[in-house]
Amino acid sequence: MRFCFILEERYERKPMPLVIADQLKQWGHDIDILQPYTAVTSLNNLSLTTYDAYVLKTVSDGPGLTILEAAEAVGIPTINNSRAIRLVRDKAVASAYAHAIGLPVPHTFFVGHPRVLAQVPHPFYPMVIKPSNGTSLQDIHLVRAPEDLALLTLDEHTHYLATRYIENTGYDIKLYVTGQEVHAVAKSSPLHGKIEEQEIEISREMLKLARLVGKAFGLDLYGVDVLETPNGLVLVDINDFPSFYGVPRKVAAISEYILHAAYRFRRKRERQDLRASQPRKSLARQAATIVPAELMRDSPAVKRVHMY
Repeated sequence: MRFCFILEERYERKPMPLVIADQLKQWGHDIDILQPYTAVTSLNNLSLTTYDAYVLKTVSDGPGLTILEAAEAVGIPTINNSRAIRLVRDKAVASAYAHAIGLPVPHTFFVGHPRVLAQVPHPFYPMVIKPSNGTSLQDIHLVRAPEDLALLTLDEHTHYLATRYIENTGYDIKLYVTGQEVHAVAKSSPLHGKIEEQEIEISREMLKLARLVGKAFGLDLYGVDVLETPNGLVLVDINDFPSFYGVPRKVAAISEYILHAAYRFRRKRERQDLRASQPRKSLARQAATIVPAELMRDSPAVKRVHMY
C-alpha cells in the first residue's frame, strides 16, 4: 500500500508521526513525506498519486490541514478526517459541542479579549484560563479569585477560555485511543505537583467516555484528557493524533490500525466497483468497538520475561 504523511515544520525532528511512517516502510509499504512548508503542492495531482490514505499530525491552523481537506475532496481517505480535526482544534467549539451532546465538561466561557475576563461571574471562581486554539503547559493558569487576574500576563491577540475549576485528584488522566484499543496514563497536572507518570487500569467509566468521544467527534487516533472528581470523570480536552507518551507498543498499534483502515476502505471500494472518475467516500469513523488495552505489568508474557 502507499501512504502520504503530511509533515508540518513543528514535527520535523520529533518522533511522532515519523516513527509510524518508518514502521509501515519496514513492513514493505511505500511512504511519501509531504512537507507543505518547503515546497509547492500540486493540487491537480493529489488523486493521481493513488495513495491509500493521507496521515496528518497537525498544529492549530497548520498548512497541512488544507492539503488534507483537498485530499478528502478528491476522494482519498484520511486519518484523522479534517472535520474531526477542526472540531477539536478550536477548544471553544469542542467544549460547546461536547456539552450539547451530553458529555461531562465543566462550565466554560469564551473570552474574546483578556480585558473582559473581569466579566466572568464571581460564583464561577476558581477558574482555569487557557487559549482557545490549544495549549502548552505554560499557557494554563489557575485563578482563585477575581483580584488575581491582575497578576496574569496574557496575549491581547489571543482568544481564551475561562473554565470553572473542579476539585480533583491532583493529576490528569490521558485516555489514548490507538484505533481499537484505549490506554489510560496518569500524568502530572500543570496546576498541581509532579507525580510518577504510569499506565493505569481502564475503568468502565473511562472506556465509555473514550468511546463516546470517538463516535461523537469522528476520530480514529485521539487522546482524551479527563479528571477524576467526586462526581465522576470530567472531560477537559480532546486531541487529534497526540504523541501517545507512555503507551506501550504504540508504534505497532497505530501502524496496524492505519493499515486496517486503508484495507477496509479498499475492500469497500472494490465491492462497490467504483471507477476512478467517480467521487470516493471517506473512511467510516469508529467502525470497530474500542476495548481496554492490557496493562503491561499484568501481562503473563511480560512476567515470564522478568522471571528470567
